[in-house]
Amino acid sequence: MTLELHTTIRARAPLRLGLAGGGTDLSPYCDEFGGAVLNTTIDRFAYAFISPRDDDMVVFRAKDLNREEVLHATPQLPEAKLLLHRGVYERMVRDHNGGRAIPATITTTVDAPLGSGLGSSSALVVALVDAFRALLGAPLGQYDVAHLAFEIERIDVGLAGGKQDQYAAAFGGINFIEFLANDRVIVNPLRVSDSARNEFESSLVVCFSGRSRDATVIIEQQMAGIVDHSTIAAMDRLKAEAIEMKHALLAGDTFEMARILDASWRAKKMTAAGISTDRIDQLYDVAFINGALAGKVSGAGGGGFVMFIVHPEDRLGLIDALNAAGGSAGPVKFVERGCETWQVRR
Repeated sequence: MTLELHTTIRARAPLRLGLAGGGTDLSPYCDEFGGAVLNTTIDRFAYAFISPRDDDMVVFRAKDLNREEVLHATPQLPEAKLLLHRGVYERMVRDHNGGRAIPATITTTVDAPLGSGLGSSSALVVALVDAFRALLGAPLGQYDVAHLAFEIERIDVGLAGGKQDQYAAAFGGINFIEFLANDRVIVNPLRVSDSARNEFESSLVVCFSGRSRDATVIIEQQMAGIVDHSTIAAMDRLKAEAIEMKHALLAGDTFEMARILDASWRAKKMTAAGISTDRIDQLYDVAFINGALAGKVSGAGGGGFVMFIVHPEDRLGLIDALNAAGGSAGPVKFVERGCETWQVRR
């Protein structure tokens, strides 16, 4: 271990908005046909803090969940219930600390509710992995951190989902990400002009639907549905719309982005049951009465955050109307940086 007891490692990884192509990063679709996603990281973060201890204990603290576990420091922690903390700890101990236990207090918090649809779980895993990378001096680049976070969350812990969230959190910014066979991923950062970026950012409203969701059922339906031709056709359309959305964003054409977002939402709802809900439909009705040009759920669906495109002049009125309808709406800002790690002395 490279740190003294009085030093703490801190890491933060940004959450993301899925703009187009979400779902095409799921296996087996991306393995057979290739997936493409356009997303952007936003000014909400997952945080991980690691403080070495001298008492042979491991303490997991999830502050936003108000949960804490105190465990004896061993290479494996089968009794731990905070599965993401356990998954990262056990993998980093095994692969980057020679199988030796790491006595430490590992604290996390996230700037969004559980099941937000903003990729918060994956961002948290990325932050944890990057904090351990700094703690142990592990030779991991951004692609390595993202892929390791994907393996821990999807394989080691067994949580269903795709690949876009880990790469968004690790790299940051506005990215067009391609998902190919054999776990090959290509992150293409987009050079968006200031005027196009400002116009799009000023046209966005995000609204929490008030109901966190477990996306597992929806994701499993999408993965199983790849054998169904209608699901494949919907996925193909989502992928094509990611490419179209990329061109519209680079051109600064917010009206075209709204058209694509609306079409993408219609295609997304065809990939699994339960993607929309009565509550989401209600918010949509309110939004379109109050000037929204288009909208879609961020993430798998079934709840969480909904994003809308609106004329910047009408944004405040839309926010007020959604809040009056019981939503939790507001503007959002884009961030360029991916996961960042630093040290502080306690």
